[in-house]
Amino acid sequence: MVGTHVDPARFAVHAASPRGFAQAYVRENVGGVPLVCVHGWPETKRVFWKVIEPLADAGFEVIVPDLRGFGDSGLGPDGFHDVASHSRDLYALVHDVLGHDRVVLLGGDLGGPVIQDLALRHPEWVDRMVLFNSPLPYLKDAMATIVGTRPPLEAADYFLRQGTDPDGLAVDLATPDQRRRYIATFYTSRFWAHPGAFTGAGEVDFHTEPFADGAKLRASFGGYESAFNAAARSEPTLLAQNDHTRTLVLFGPSDHVIYPAFDRMAAAVFGDHVGPFLLRDCGHFVPWEAPHALVSGTTMFCGDLLVGR
Repeated sequence: MVGTHVDPARFAVHAASPRGFAQAYVRENVGGVPLVCVHGWPETKRVFWKVIEPLADAGFEVIVPDLRGFGDSGLGPDGFHDVASHSRDLYALVHDVLGHDRVVLLGGDLGGPVIQDLALRHPEWVDRMVLFNSPLPYLKDAMATIVGTRPPLEAADYFLRQGTDPDGLAVDLATPDQRRRYIATFYTSRFWAHPGAFTGAGEVDFHTEPFADGAKLRASFGGYESAFNAAARSEPTLLAQNDHTRTLVLFGPSDHVIYPAFDRMAAAVFGDHVGPFLLRDCGHFVPWEAPHALVSGTTMFCGDLLVGR
C-alpha cells in the first residue's frame, strides 16, 4: 500500500496566472497565518507533502507553489528561470492574487535565495522567515574566521555542468527514464540526504516523476545557468546581510552539498536570528527528512502569530 506522503493527489492543486504562466500551488487552511513554503532543486512542492497537514493543523494557511518550470507550473514565458523571476512570481501570486499583506516565508536550497530576495525586496511584506540548507551571501569580514564556508568541491560537478552546459546536459538526458535516473542520484548516491532518508516504498519515484519532462528539466537548470551567464538573469538577485527580518535557522548537517558551516554563516547573515539549530540524522531535504522538527520549530517560532487561530 502506498503511503499518503507519496500520493500526488493528497492535496488539491490550484493554479493562477498573474505573470503570464500557470503557477500551480497547494493552499490548505485558508484563513490561517499565511506561510509560504518554497521548494528547491531538484524538488517540487511535493517535498513538503509530510508537513502541509500538520502545519495547517497548527493554524497556518499553508501555501506551497511549484516555481516556474517545476512540477505542475508552466515555463516562464520570458525564458527566465532565475531567483529574481521566482521572487517576483511568488509576490504576484501570494500578495496580488491571494491577497496577503503579511506573510511568513519558509524555504531551503533554491527556495532559500528566493525567500531571502523577497525579504529584502519587500521588507514590509515579510514578517519572518524559516531558512534551512540554503545558499547564502558571503560576508568577507564577518565570515573571515569561520571554517567551512565553501561547499565541498567533490560535489560541485553537477553545479558546473548545469550552469555552464545546460543544453548539452539536456541533450544527454534524452529520455524520461534517463532524466529520472539523473534526478534520483541527488536523493541517493550523491549523499545530499542522510543515509536511508529516501528508502521507503515509492519515495524516490515520487520526487523524480515531475522531472521526466525534458522541457521542465531544462528549465530547472535556469537557476544554475544564471550563476554563470548574465543573459540568464532577469535582474540582479537581492542576496545580502539582513538584520531586519527575524529568521529561524535550521541545519541538516548530513548534507554533502551545502557549506559545512551553513549554521555559523547564517548566524552572521541574519542579525535577528533564532538558533541555529542542528537537526540530527538530517541532510539537505529538511521537510522530508525532519518533518516534526520543522513543524514544531516553525510553530513555536510563530507562536505569537498563531494565538487564537
